[in-house]
Amino acid sequence: MAQAAPASGGMSRSGHTPAAERRSSDVVRRSPGVFDARTHAIGRLVVPVVLGLCYGYWVAANNRFGGPITGWNLLLGFVSALVFAVLCATLLILTPRMPREVHALLWTAFVGCAFGFLYNQRGSFIPTQSASQGGDVLRTVLISLLVSAATFAAFFYHYYTREDAFGRRIR
Repeated sequence: MAQAAPASGGMSRSGHTPAAERRSSDVVRRSPGVFDARTHAIGRLVVPVVLGLCYGYWVAANNRFGGPITGWNLLLGFVSALVFAVLCATLLILTPRMPREVHALLWTAFVGCAFGFLYNQRGSFIPTQSASQGGDVLRTVLISLLVSAATFAAFFYHYYTREDAFGRRIR
């Protein structure tokens, strides 16, 4: 049976590693990047576009409510996709430079508005519901505010635990 020869600087019998004990504790080690800079640059463009296309399709599908696909329905879907993708890309570029509170607040506003518009498109052209449009708007606003509050809590916690007071990442 073959065994590996012991190497210097490795794990000692007591379980201590000399290299880890010599490292200063104030240095924060980040995990190595899996992708290179080119892949991240492409991802910053592709992710908002793909999310925008999914969002635009969802808006158009909610708007037509199972009816026939029309030109206005396609236009609504593509315009929604374009606006969503542009706003998402803008936030991805601008928000990392902002304080964590503003960072979380901008993403919260984006998610709340996107959800509210999407929710408002659901079957609003059903003849039986046309009499209760006031209740639909109020329900849309309340549900959007609930989604926004949950989003703000999640994003603020995320940024608060991963950034210092100056917006520098600590993990």
